Amino acid sequence: MARKLKTYQTSLGFFDQAIAAPSMKAALEAWGADSNLFHQGAAKESDDPDVIAATMAKPGVVLKRPVGTDKAFGEHAGLPTGLGGGGKPSGTARKTPARKPKPARSAETAAERKAAQTYEREEKRRDRERAKQEAAAQRERERRQAAQRDIDVAEREHDEKAAAIDAEREAVEKKSRTEEARWEKERDRLRDALKRARD
Repeated sequence: MARKLKTYQTSLGFFDQAIAAPSMKAALEAWGADSNLFHQGAAKESDDPDVIAATMAKPGVVLKRPVGTDKAFGEHAGLPTGLGGGGKPSGTARKTPARKPKPARSAETAAERKAAQTYEREEKRRDRERAKQEAAAQRERERRQAAQRDIDVAEREHDEKAAAIDAEREAVEKKSRTEEARWEKERDRLRDALKRARD
C-alpha cells in the first residue's frame, strides 16, 4: 500500500522549496540536503493549503519559488528580485501570514492515494537516474583502470628492454676494455721486439 504523503517546505539558497513526500527523510533526500534541516529549524511540514495543493499535484517533485516571495511554487523558478534594496522593503516581500489552523486529518482519500502512487513513481525515476549515473561512473572507472593497466604493462616491457640493452652495453664495454688491455700488452711486446731488432 502506498504511503501517505505530507508536504514539507524549506529555504535553500535563493529558493523556497517544497515537496510532497512520505517522510522528512525522503524530503531531505529529494532536496539533496546533507544535514537534518528539520532539527535545525530550517525546514518544516507545511500547513499552507496552496503549497499542499501544488505539491500534491506533483508528488515527489521538488517545487521552487524565489525566496522571500509568495509566488506560486513550480518546477522552475526565476531568481528573486528586489533584494538588497537599500533597507526598503521589497514590493514582493512575503508578509508573515497569520498562522492558519492545521486542517483536521481526514481518512485517506483517492486523491491522496493517487498522489502517493505518483510520489513512488517519481522516487523510482530518481532511483533509476541515480543507478544510471552510478553505472556510467563505474564504466568510466573501469576505462581508466584498463588504460592504467595498459600503461603499467607497456612500462614493464620498456623497463625489461632497457635493462637488456644496458646489459648488452655493459658486455660490449667489457669486451672493449679487455681488447684495449690486450692491445696495449701486444703493442708493448711488439715495440720491445722492434727495439731489440734495431739494437
